[in-house]
Amino acid sequence: MQQTPDTLSSPLFTNGNGKALSIIPLGGVGEIGLNMTVIEYGSDIIVIDAGLMFPDAEMLGVDIVIPDFSYLLVNRARIRGVLITHAHEDHIGALPFLLKELKVPVYGTRLTIGFIREKLTEHGLESEAELVVVKPRDVVALGCFLVEFIRVTHSIVDGVGLGITTPVGRVVHTGDFKIDPTPVDGEIMDLRTFAEYGDKGTLVLMSDSTNAGQGGYTFSEKEVRRGLEDIFSHAKGRIVVATFASNIHRVQQIIDVAVMFNRKVILNGKSMIANAQIALDLGYLKMPADTWLKIDALKSLPDDRVVMITTGSQGEPMSALSRMAANEHKHFQIRKGDTIILSSKMIPGNERGITRIINHLFKHGAEVFHEKVSEVHVSGHASKEELKLMLSLIRPRYFIPVHGEYRHLVYHAQLATKVNIPEENIFIIENGEVMEFTAESARRAGIVNVGRVYIDGKTAGSTVDSGVDRVVLRDRMKLAHDGVVIVILGIEKISGNVVSGPDIVSRGFVFEDASQELLAEVKDVVLDTLTLMIPEAKGDWSLVSARVRTALKKFINKRLERRPMILPIIMEI
Repeated sequence: MQQTPDTLSSPLFTNGNGKALSIIPLGGVGEIGLNMTVIEYGSDIIVIDAGLMFPDAEMLGVDIVIPDFSYLLVNRARIRGVLITHAHEDHIGALPFLLKELKVPVYGTRLTIGFIREKLTEHGLESEAELVVVKPRDVVALGCFLVEFIRVTHSIVDGVGLGITTPVGRVVHTGDFKIDPTPVDGEIMDLRTFAEYGDKGTLVLMSDSTNAGQGGYTFSEKEVRRGLEDIFSHAKGRIVVATFASNIHRVQQIIDVAVMFNRKVILNGKSMIANAQIALDLGYLKMPADTWLKIDALKSLPDDRVVMITTGSQGEPMSALSRMAANEHKHFQIRKGDTIILSSKMIPGNERGITRIINHLFKHGAEVFHEKVSEVHVSGHASKEELKLMLSLIRPRYFIPVHGEYRHLVYHAQLATKVNIPEENIFIIENGEVMEFTAESARRAGIVNVGRVYIDGKTAGSTVDSGVDRVVLRDRMKLAHDGVVIVILGIEKISGNVVSGPDIVSRGFVFEDASQELLAEVKDVVLDTLTLMIPEAKGDWSLVSARVRTALKKFINKRLERRPMILPIIMEI
């Protein structure tokens, strides 16, 4: 089981001989999110997924993170298409930014393309994009590659894996999956086709590793219905269910149970309404006429007839559920007798925000159910026994675990050894690392430039490695942790004398509650610095600013052990 790269080649890999197949993850290994994988042979490249990741706590002010796809921009003439396995944000979220730079066809199933079209419309790109709808079992030719789309079951409708026939052998990418024998829509995972790839011989398998540390099997999505029915049967007042807007199967089950208990459904949240409408229009979501009402209907509906399906299950600060918990929602205030269901997994890192919301909901008198106390959520990813079954069906010569943090990849690699895949044929790789395959061999062949791009709004910043965004984020963290101190001075141009100030303004620092003595000391430091240097630096106010900043930084750090951002402002008079 190879876990560390051999000696790597140049910083930018090129497949020069055209006789080997290269697999290059640009994101999605060693992390959850940013899924994007390049497969290339000779003059042809195909790309699997183009996903985003939501920012960590230290990425202050960043809305989303996308992979650095500069390798694709350099090789744009060789790209034959982008293949999307399913419509979760960690697989389609970077598409608008990619398609602003590249004009390439995008292939996906009907619901996937429906969600992508809505996303591109928001960015003003829908009319320019070439979106190709495919069905499971369709085969498309892209350069030297033949790609077959294989139905999988997951926590979103219309997911697919990929069977890719290349000049050196077959490659299977599972996409995100679990083996659900009783899916909500009745569309069972196509294990037969996966087994055919095993029978015909598969060179490389790339498989979802998210739940590789979970024993047994993942429960069927239909198990959630039993939990919902039990809660609905005891609820006397209004019911609010928070879940992911993309989980159409979950939304369908909530609607079905609402109808069962003679309740009307109100959808809340922009993405929830948009996704439900797309799924309804395409026939993936079904509900009786007059079941879906607008939010204004809350005024006239009895409490025991209301079910609201909303976003915000992850405690996002501005989400609908967060505003309800803070009693700031325009149409819905939580009150005693309400039942709130968080029908989703607590994503690591979000626990504190979710817990805060739950506490607020209880304070307002609501009854709250979540995955820790009730069966209101199941995972969309395969557990150990399902992963072993997939490995046994495919029987690949080489195996690359993907889609997971490093520990998940290691767990998956360990499972592969249990189904008799030799350790030397299992590769745990990192983003940017090039795996090169022939019909008889595999090797680590180099690296390509990869990184992360921070997005504010709809504008892309520079890559992390460029250093530009590191400075921006560093400044934001400094402001968040230590605040800012602004020193305002009026200096006479000719004499260099201080004619006004120094005035001290601070935010997020200590002066709001500090003693006058401390404030006077800060002013003295500034004046002493000016007295010592004005004769030599008269008129060079940038030098004066730098000296004031340095002197204050030393004083504040020594006196208070704080490092605020210091901004001298000098007005020439």
